[in-house]
Amino acid sequence: MGTLLFDLPTETRTDRKIATRFRKNLLDVGFTMFQFSIYLRFCPSRENAGVHIKGTKSNLPIKSKLCIMQITDKQFGMIELFHGQKEAASETPTQQLELF
Repeated sequence: MGTLLFDLPTETRTDRKIATRFRKNLLDVGFTMFQFSIYLRFCPSRENAGVHIKGTKSNLPIKSKLCIMQITDKQFGMIELFHGQKEAASETPTQQLELF
């Protein structure tokens, strides 16, 4: 499972445009939005994850903060989600996900 956690400035119109372009690019290459600044992508191997890490780094805006994390399917399956004080049902991903 590849997971990207990022923070992009959105103070100016230009900043918002750059942030939108970055998020759209993530969707175009197969990432799924988990939360607004957290995107996931299934990677069947470490080599495949490396390709996506390299591509993401090459498209990273100058004024940004990025964290890339890899977790196993089992670890992802143990995530507990809550909306307020009630546990939320986990959404089944459209594809198997791998954090990188």
